[in-house]
Amino acid sequence: MIEVPNASVISNTDLPYCLGQAHPSAHRVDLADVKPHPAAREAIGVRDDSEISVVISTYNRADVLPHALASLLQQEPPGLRYEIVVVDNNSTDSTRAVVESFIARGCPNLRYLFEPRQGVAYGRNTGILASQAPIIAFTDDDVTVAPDWIVTLKRTLDEHPETDCVGGRVLPRWHRALPSWLTREHWAPLALLDYGDTPFYVTASKRLCLLTANAAFRRAVFSRIGLFAPHVQAVKREVATEDHELLLRLWRSGGQGLYAPTLIVISDIAGERFTKGYHRRWHQRHGHFSAIMHDEGLEGTHFGHLFGVPAWIYREAVEGGVRCLGCLLRGNRDRAFLHETRLRFSLGFVGARWREFFFRAPAATSSRS
Repeated sequence: MIEVPNASVISNTDLPYCLGQAHPSAHRVDLADVKPHPAAREAIGVRDDSEISVVISTYNRADVLPHALASLLQQEPPGLRYEIVVVDNNSTDSTRAVVESFIARGCPNLRYLFEPRQGVAYGRNTGILASQAPIIAFTDDDVTVAPDWIVTLKRTLDEHPETDCVGGRVLPRWHRALPSWLTREHWAPLALLDYGDTPFYVTASKRLCLLTANAAFRRAVFSRIGLFAPHVQAVKREVATEDHELLLRLWRSGGQGLYAPTLIVISDIAGERFTKGYHRRWHQRHGHFSAIMHDEGLEGTHFGHLFGVPAWIYREAVEGGVRCLGCLLRGNRDRAFLHETRLRFSLGFVGARWREFFFRAPAATSSRS
C-alpha cells in the first residue's frame, strides 16, 4: 500500500505544452496500417478470456475515433488479453463504418454496439453489461492512450488490491494558439487532469475526481454500487457530472480510488472549448449537476442552509460577482473571467436547489439502468 501524501496543488501558471505539441509521453500512431501487434493476435482473439475490457461511448466523432482506436490496438507489450467495446451512442455520422473498417482489417478484439438512448451514461452502461473482463477501463473517442496504457492499468490494480479503481493524467494536445485567459485554472472544462507526480488515494476524506477519459474499475464495483447515473449524464456535447457521481457512491460505500501519475492519455481539445461561451455554459451546468448530486463535500456549512442552498454558496456568488466587477474596473479582463466562472457555478447550483426547494421536484436518483 502507498502512503497518502497531501493533495498536489496545481499552480496558476500558463499551460506548459506548446501549440501543435503534447506532453512528451504523447503517442501518435500511423493510421495507414493499423492492426494489433502481430504477437498479440492469438492472445486477444478470445474475448471470453479477456483480462481487461475497454469501453468507449462515442457520439458523432468519426473524424477522431480512428486515432483513439489505433492507439488502443497497438498496445505494448502484447501479452495481455483485452477487448475494446465501442458503443455508438446514436451517432448520425459514419461511426459504425469506422469501427467495422478496423474489424475488417483483422482486429478480433474490437466490438461494435449501438445504444439508441442518448447520453454517455447509457452508452457506458451498455458497454459494461456487454463486456467480459473482471477489469473495465474507460477512455474517450477524442483521446490517444499511451502505448503501455493497458499494461499499466492492469499492473497498478494488481499491485493495489485495496483500491477499487485507478485513474491518471489527461494531458492536452493543442492545435491552435491559446487565448491569454486560458490558464491551468480553466482546465476542468477542457476535461484535463494532472494532480502531479505523486500517487495518492481518492477517498471520502480526499475528494478529488478521476476522469473516465483515463480510468479503470474492478467489475465488482458496479455490482456493489450500480452503474453510471443517467440523471447526471452528459448528453451529446453538454457537460455533466456522471464521473463525479459514481465516485460519490463509491466513497459512500467505503471504497477508494487511486491516482496513478504514470497512467497517461492525451486529449485533442475541440475548438469550441477555446471559447468563453463554452466555459460559461460548462460552469453553470456543473453547478446545476453538483446541486443535484448532494455531494457531502459541498453541503458542509457553519451557517446552515437557506432555501436548500448551503450558506457558503451564496457567499461565493456575491464574492465572485464583486471580484469580477473589480477586475473589470481595473482592466484585468482575464482575471475577471475567472471570477465570472465561479459566479456562474454558484448560480447554477442555486437555481437547481431552488427548484428542488420550492417545487419539490428533485431529480431521479436511480443509477442501475
